[in-house]
Amino acid sequence: MFRTALCDLLNIDYPIIQGGMAWVSTAELAAAVSEAGGLGIIGSGSAPADWLRKQIRQARQLTKKPFGVNVMLLSPFLEEIMALLKEEPVAVITTGAGNPGKYVPALREVGTKIIPVVSSVALAKRLARTGVDALIAEGMESGGHIGDITTMAMVPQVVDVVNIPVIAAGGIFDGRGFLAALALGAVGVQMGTRFMCAEECTIHPRVKEAIINAKDRDTTITGASLGHPVRSLRNKLTKKYRLMEKNGVPAEELEKLGLGSLRATMVDGDVENGTVMAGQVSAMVGKVQTAREIIMDTVEGADEVINYLNKLVVKKA
Repeated sequence: MFRTALCDLLNIDYPIIQGGMAWVSTAELAAAVSEAGGLGIIGSGSAPADWLRKQIRQARQLTKKPFGVNVMLLSPFLEEIMALLKEEPVAVITTGAGNPGKYVPALREVGTKIIPVVSSVALAKRLARTGVDALIAEGMESGGHIGDITTMAMVPQVVDVVNIPVIAAGGIFDGRGFLAALALGAVGVQMGTRFMCAEECTIHPRVKEAIINAKDRDTTITGASLGHPVRSLRNKLTKKYRLMEKNGVPAEELEKLGLGSLRATMVDGDVENGTVMAGQVSAMVGKVQTAREIIMDTVEGADEVINYLNKLVVKKA
């Protein structure tokens, strides 16, 4: 019932992509998502090419199904990463923080699909012209680096102005959000925060605990003054950061405060003085599940919504 154009494009069973989150989306998680029928993504972040090579090879040992890599186009190792992805081709790369157009021909030569993440209609129109295969329209509800448009408002606008498949991201947790995204014209969804609480996700257990304990207003946005807003869970670091922004502290000081804070959280488990990048759906996450359970819960939940809607239609008739 839920086999869409995204399934055919990526050769996956369910139109669900796992977000490529730095220090979070390692080979273990990506492989588990792919094995469960979705598309797992390794998050390369600002890691060097050697680290990514090991991750790709590890994922290949864990699954024979398609998986991908997320590439941050502002990475200091970008050229080395792109060279590696020609040597060690993956099924898909998703990109953020820039225009992947110059790399499209070389990636196409090795059979890789290219799917940029966009946060506005203007950017979607521009990147669609570069020959990419699809777009991920990500709303501001998501964790990490965000734009200023909500998923509900942006996805149908992007769908209406491009002629390639659109994947919805940001604020999607279960079958209700999944089905809503399809109703908006998307061919699938990308989910990040919920997969952070997958059993196979290797982040520190304290991070998973912080997400599970989060309430509806427990995320906040920092970095807007630098032009790079980030959504994360409230803690001592975000409180200090927002106060510094309010007081007009120079950008260099703000950047220094955030340096290494993501690794401090995800690897070392410092959920108070590190950056807990997570989306607004954190409040909906109630337990740790396997990647397969997360995917099946989403798909089966969508079936339940359809059955509910059918009953409403029958009653109305």
